Amino acid sequence: MSSITLALDALDAAVELVGAADIEELAAPERFAPIERLEGAVRRLVAVSHAQTARLERYEGCPPISIVLADVLRISRAAAKRRLRDAEQLTPRTTLTGEPLPALLPNTATAWEAGHLNGEHVRVIQKFFRELPEHVGPVEVEKAEHTLAAHAQTLRPDQLEKVADRLATHLNPDGKFSEEDRARKRGFQWCGGQRPDGMSVGKLIATPELRAMLDAWLAKFATPQPDDLRSHSQRQHDALAELVRGRLGDPKLGQHNGLPVTMIVTTTLQELQAGAGHAVTAGGTLIPITDLIRMATPWSNYLAVFDGVTGQSLWLGRSKRLASADQRIMLLAKYRGCTAPGCTVNGYNSQVHHATKDWKHGGTTDIDDLTLACKCDNLLIENDGWTTRQLADGQTHWTPPPDVPLRGGVNDYHHPERLLPKDDEKD
Repeated sequence: MSSITLALDALDAAVELVGAADIEELAAPERFAPIERLEGAVRRLVAVSHAQTARLERYEGCPPISIVLADVLRISRAAAKRRLRDAEQLTPRTTLTGEPLPALLPNTATAWEAGHLNGEHVRVIQKFFRELPEHVGPVEVEKAEHTLAAHAQTLRPDQLEKVADRLATHLNPDGKFSEEDRARKRGFQWCGGQRPDGMSVGKLIATPELRAMLDAWLAKFATPQPDDLRSHSQRQHDALAELVRGRLGDPKLGQHNGLPVTMIVTTTLQELQAGAGHAVTAGGTLIPITDLIRMATPWSNYLAVFDGVTGQSLWLGRSKRLASADQRIMLLAKYRGCTAPGCTVNGYNSQVHHATKDWKHGGTTDIDDLTLACKCDNLLIENDGWTTRQLADGQTHWTPPPDVPLRGGVNDYHHPERLLPKDDEKD
């Protein structure tokens, strides 16, 4: 039996002992001491876990380590990537010749391993260095890391954040940032999925150039009109919608994955007839049918309607190497995104994949043998020994190589309706 297995068995036994212990044997004021020790033990275990995670290696047939780690531990892929990033910064390294190197954040790593920091402390320190201008010299950077690691052992994360802000101002008193500094911070992302009412919240960190351009656009198209009851923010929202609406479908934009750069929306005949329910875009966004009907614009040429009972799709037979636009639209209607188990990549960012036999091996470009796969999962099939096949119900089943610790199957992420009990399964 390996040493790691023996150690984990002992850990399991110790956890059982701690769980069975009665903290109420202690007087009320004394109960905080064991809770503090437990917290330190949990933090040390997290540090040990990260150190062991840093030693994971990719092998033949294995997808990126972050994907395997997410599925094995049943954590999000974002959390898995964060753990790997933490491991890179908080564990000792070695050179290509095997010589030892300290962690990228050495003082933080020492306090982390001792159980004096938790993840929130680490995030504050990481954010400090991520936003620090590049003109700050290495000596100041080293002193700052030592200072923050020391304060993190006595302060709460919210208190540490104030210290970090003060230190950042001290190191960059004139607020000097280069174009490269600003470029590192720019970005836009949706903050979570759609709300129950269908609305979405996004976060934009704009460069001076983008803000200047938006200011000019909004000055014209977000100006109040006579009898305009919209708020300032509502007018700006509508002006941005007008900006994007005017560009979508423009032939000058070219194509994306074989289709015009425009909205591709799918729905069922039954929902259209009822005037209720939701259509789904290739990006996974839900659009109420009432809104879909109101949005009678040129992009409706890319509205795919299929039978909600039979799921009947087009049959175009063997064609050319790349699936036709009609086939792609029906694949988006059918699968909505990558079909690999657990993958969240939407249809816009997925590629057409031959589920049974690839074209170069004699496969056909028939609609019933086509499916969707993101670029990453497509490579698993081409290079790493994964296989796919179409099931009788039209779903795509993925099978990993024998030595990969991942479960195969189908992907229900883009079809949450499958997760609901059927009528004959309800009480």
